[in-house]
Parts: sequence; C-alpha cells; structure tokens
Amino acid sequence: MALAGNVFAAQAATDRVTFARDIAPVIFNRCASCHRPEGASFSLISYDEVKSRAALIARAIRTRFMPPWRPEPGHGEFAGDRRLSDREIALFERWAEGGAPMGDAAQLPPAPQWTSDWRLGTPDLIVPMPEAYTLRAGGDDVYRNFVLPIRIAGKRYVKAWEFQPGNALAVHHATLHLDPTRASRLRDEQDPAPGYEGLVAHSARTPDGFFLDWAPGHTPLVLPAGMGWPIEAGSDLVLMLHLRPSGKPETIRARVGLYFTDTPPTRTPVMVRLNRGDLDIAANDKAYRVTHTFRLPVDVDVYTVQPHAHYLAREVTASATLPDGRIEPLIQIKDWAFEWQDVYQYAQPVFLPAGTTIAMDWRYDNSAGNARNPFQPPRRVAYGQRTSDEMSELWLQVVPRRSEERAALVRSVRASVLPQEIRGHEMMLRLDRDNTALHDDTALLYAEGGDLDQSLAHFTATLRLRPDYAPAVYNVATALLLLGRRSEAIRHFSNALAIDPNYALAHQSLGAALDAEGRTAEAIDHYLTASWLMATALEPPATTGDAVRLAERAIALQGNPGARAYDVLAAACAADGQFDRAVMTAERALELASGSGNVTLASAIRQRLDGYRRRERTVRRPEL
Repeated sequence: MALAGNVFAAQAATDRVTFARDIAPVIFNRCASCHRPEGASFSLISYDEVKSRAALIARAIRTRFMPPWRPEPGHGEFAGDRRLSDREIALFERWAEGGAPMGDAAQLPPAPQWTSDWRLGTPDLIVPMPEAYTLRAGGDDVYRNFVLPIRIAGKRYVKAWEFQPGNALAVHHATLHLDPTRASRLRDEQDPAPGYEGLVAHSARTPDGFFLDWAPGHTPLVLPAGMGWPIEAGSDLVLMLHLRPSGKPETIRARVGLYFTDTPPTRTPVMVRLNRGDLDIAANDKAYRVTHTFRLPVDVDVYTVQPHAHYLAREVTASATLPDGRIEPLIQIKDWAFEWQDVYQYAQPVFLPAGTTIAMDWRYDNSAGNARNPFQPPRRVAYGQRTSDEMSELWLQVVPRRSEERAALVRSVRASVLPQEIRGHEMMLRLDRDNTALHDDTALLYAEGGDLDQSLAHFTATLRLRPDYAPAVYNVATALLLLGRRSEAIRHFSNALAIDPNYALAHQSLGAALDAEGRTAEAIDHYLTASWLMATALEPPATTGDAVRLAERAIALQGNPGARAYDVLAAACAADGQFDRAVMTAERALELASGSGNVTLASAIRQRLDGYRRRERTVRRPEL
C-alpha cells in the first residue's frame, strides 16, 4: 500500500506544472523580448515577477491578448509567429490554478541576457534626433518632420533597422525618408523649433521597394539576403512624426538604429499597395465594409504583408485569386487592434503568377459596442491620417520574377493607387478647406492623373489663401502653362518674381515661356539669372545639370555672347563638378570682360577662376 502511494505521489509531482520546467521556457522565448528590464513593458524575468501576475498572465494568454500576435492560423505562414499553442495556454492556466509553484530550481533554464536596449542588439549606427522636441499639451494632432544627419564615411547597405519613438504616448506613427541633398536640412534650419512642419522635401524619398514606417506593435524586420537598401554618405534621415497631444507637454526624442551589410543588393522589391480613400462611416454603423482589388501584371514573390487601419476596424482579410481559380490566403486578423499592427514576413516567399487578383476586405464597427471606438457617443468618421480619422491600406512587398518587368509593375500599381489617393485627399479637404498643403498635394495628384483643370483649381485655392506666397503664384503659373494659357502663365510667373526676385524656378519657367513667345532677349536674361541662382546657391539643387543647360541655352540664343553669359556657364559647370570646363569657360569670360573694359566684372571673374582651379564652387550671389 505504501508502495502504491509513492507511485501516485511521483505521478502527481510529474503532472504538476512548475515555473522552472514548464513556464520559464515559454516566458523567456515568447515574452521576455518586451517584458524585461528597460524593455517596452514590465519585466517578467524572475520567478517572483511572474508569480505575482500569474492569474493576470493566464487570463491574458487565454483570451490571446498576449503574446501580441493578431494573424489567424491558416491565413499565411509567418516568420516569428508568437502565437501560443493550446497546450501552452493550458499549462499557464494549470500553473496559476495550482498556486504558481517554482518547482525544481535545477530545471530552470538560463535567463536571457541583453547587451543593449535594442531588440536586434546594438546597432551598427544609432541616428538620433539632434535635439528633443516638446509637444504642446492640447489641440489637434501635429505632423512634424525631423532631420537626422547620418554620419557615415561612404556608401552603406542597410539589412535591418529599428525605431525607438522616445515617447510612445505621444507618437502615433512615423515614416522615414532619405534625403541625399541638404534641402530638408535647410527647411529645418529655417524653423526656430526642432524640425519643420509642412510637406516633406521632394528630394527626400524612401528606398526603392520599401515603405519605412513605424506604428505601435511594429517589430524590427531583418531583410532577406540581397535586398539591403543603400545610403549615400552625406545623406539625412527625414523622420515624419504624427504626434498626439496628451493633455500635458510631452518631450520626444526618437532615434533609429541601422544595421549594415557589406553585400550590395541583388534584388529590388516593389511595394504593391491597395487602398481606399473614400471611407465615410456613419455614426452607429457597426457593419461598414470596404473592398479593393489589384490584378498583377507580372509574376512575383511576396515577402511581407502589412495591413493598416485605425481604431474602428474590426476585421481585415487579404487573399489572392490565382488565374486557375485557386485562392491563396495572405492574411486575416479577426480582432484588429491599432496598438498591435505589424509588418508580417512570410516564412517562405509566396509565389503569385501574372493574372492573380489580390483582394482586401476591411470591416469596421462605428457603434458604441466597439470598445475601441474613441468616440462615445459615436460620430461620423471619414478617411484621413489623424488618429480620429480612419484608413484602409494593404501593403505587399514583392519581387518580380523577371527584373525587366519591374517598371511595368510599378506603373500598374501607381495607376491603381492614384484614383484612391485623389478621393482620399478630397475627403480630407471636405473637413479642412483652408489646408494649403492638402490643396497643393491634391493639385499634384490631379496633374499626375492628367486632370489639369482640377490641378489648377486646387493651386488657385492655395493662392486665394496665401496671395503673397511666391510658390503659390508659381504653381498657378505652371498649371496655366500646362493648359496652354501662356500669356496668363507669364503674368503669374512675373508676379511670383515680384514677391521673390531670387526664385530660380520662376526665372527658369518664365524664360521658357518667353522663349516660346519669341521674346528672346527677355528669355536670355531669365535663363541666365535662373542658372546663376541655382549654381551659386549655398546648397545647389540636386539637378545642377539644369543650371548648365539653362546657361547653354542662353548662349545658343545669343549671336555674340558676352562675358556675363560665359561667367554664368562657368559657375554652373563648377556646381556640377565640371571644373576643367569651368576653368576654360571662365577664362573666356575674363577675356571678354577685360576686352570690354569692365574692370569690376573682370576682377570678380578672376576671383572665381582661382576658385575653380582649386576645384571650389562659387557660393556667392553678386549682382549680375
């Protein structure tokens, strides 16, 4: 009898769930990356830390609130799947119900160790905001761009990156761009506070085939081999932060960690985007649904999928219908949570042949029954980029099977996205008619789509709101010129220059319009002025070749070019790095100036010539 009792006791001990043998391995492997000292949440490393929350943990994993893994099984197989098995969930419940025993300490695995507060380990380069920004306590959301210098000696390739918001309470989301010029830095310097508001400089772009963003729930992503994106020396990282006032001043100092590879990319991906810009969800509508499709024109391999929405979304589903009728599930999230959206990388790339139709199906609940609805009572919510608005986006990172078909895929994606972007901008303008940045963006979208009348209408709306702003006048003039209304365009270009005589693009465009009208002498003057302003700017534009071409055009129009024309061409050549040609051209300018007795101009040219021989640009703007 005693022997039987010992057997039963041993069996009970074996069946008993303990921290050391059963719980710690799961905690360390699935939870500790966030739940650790200096991590994103409270620490769960020690037995005492876990035991004190045993019931809470059991409840959180039973409801699958934790670990945060939203995709449904069977709808795509993803790398880094944090979903717990039914057996693991049962272990936590039995452990909590059994008093959360420690068990045999000898069975406890080693606790994980971290050498840094970065989830991917210490980055090769940490790129911080140069200084902290203080967000006001209240008011509307703030969209602000911060310029972060990237201090590298030469070209590098990024294989992974990690974003730390610096203040997760205030940062709604972030997007990242690279600017190889100083344009973004100059905009930053013109604003007394850290960063600048308004449109991101056009010279700032995302790497080809990547959408660099962060939102709550995003985890760092290591890129597949051969898909690193390049950074040139001297580039800046432009960080656009969407900031939410919290009721008190908030300090934000975000930083980005970059991880490099020495291997140049061998594959360039494409971001396939499906979107809906006409969202308009009535109050108390608990079953609002939007769908969108895109037909692939080429064979592709899909590497990542990223759904996006705000607080009213309840369920998101993406699938692909192949040409033979088979359906390939891409992702499904039945319980969408804004705080836990992510970029999901497939365990193996998903092949989709040409002719495949990709479909997104998003469902929203704008009723009081949606616990995540930020408005109680509910109110109408339309498309927009603020937290209080709603969005519907699906991003797929794909690589065409044949590299020569990449351009065709890019064009096809853009043709699908553009109408929805226009609808979205018009939706936002319904509620914000005085937003000049929105009008300008909408005008550019219409121009891209070929609707020049609507483009002019939106540029004109900006001009009504900012009549003394030279770029607003210039944009209207450009739209008029594209519509063939040259005389009106000339008048507006002239008005822009009356506001800002140093507006190089206005001089260039006015010169072209006058040239087309046969007003050659006036055209020459504006061509040369535009070229000079571009070439001698403190920071020349990225396309310094324009300055060279403008000066060459002015010289071609003149029967007997003078010293001024050759002086301008020399400065343009130097700005473009053509120093040997700059020296030769400046020598010709000096000869002409000296021969005409223009001592002042000859002296200035001589100084510039010395600089060209030292391979220096001219960065002054003396009167011509």
